[in-house]
Amino acid sequence: MSNALRPYLSAVRHTLTAAMCLENFSSQIAERHNKPEVEVRASKEVLLNPLVISRNAQERVLIESSINSLRISIAIKQADDIERILAHKFTRFLTQRAESFVILRRKPIEGYDISFLITNSHTEQMYKHKLVDFIIQFMEEVDKEISEMRLSLNARARAVAKAYLSQFG
Repeated sequence: MSNALRPYLSAVRHTLTAAMCLENFSSQIAERHNKPEVEVRASKEVLLNPLVISRNAQERVLIESSINSLRISIAIKQADDIERILAHKFTRFLTQRAESFVILRRKPIEGYDISFLITNSHTEQMYKHKLVDFIIQFMEEVDKEISEMRLSLNARARAVAKAYLSQFG
């Protein structure tokens, strides 16, 4: 982890750890239903205030919490059009395989690139600290992955341009 990213990821880690105190909570509207309250938004009294942790204008995390669920939405850093396209393709690739990731939502919250939904059943089946570690590692790796894809794309474009221009010279 780079030194510039450390305080941002540390703040996200501590906030997620504090927000991950989820418990089983049946619906107040329909009997024998247990839906994630952060998604349904039927009862205002079981929702906590949403929290945005921002590194800069483009890179931020929205943490929405309720009594039985937690939604984490991540906006990935996109400096220019190439990074915007790469981030969109990468997140689209992941969301098409959402069932493999268990906590990944198929559709992100508007204004964010990717979202995770953690319910009380996830925290009962998995270790809470491992879920937090997964989110933090994902945030670290997605930046590295997009940077590597950008470097690979630039190298490939340079090789193509060189091969094309060699025909004329």
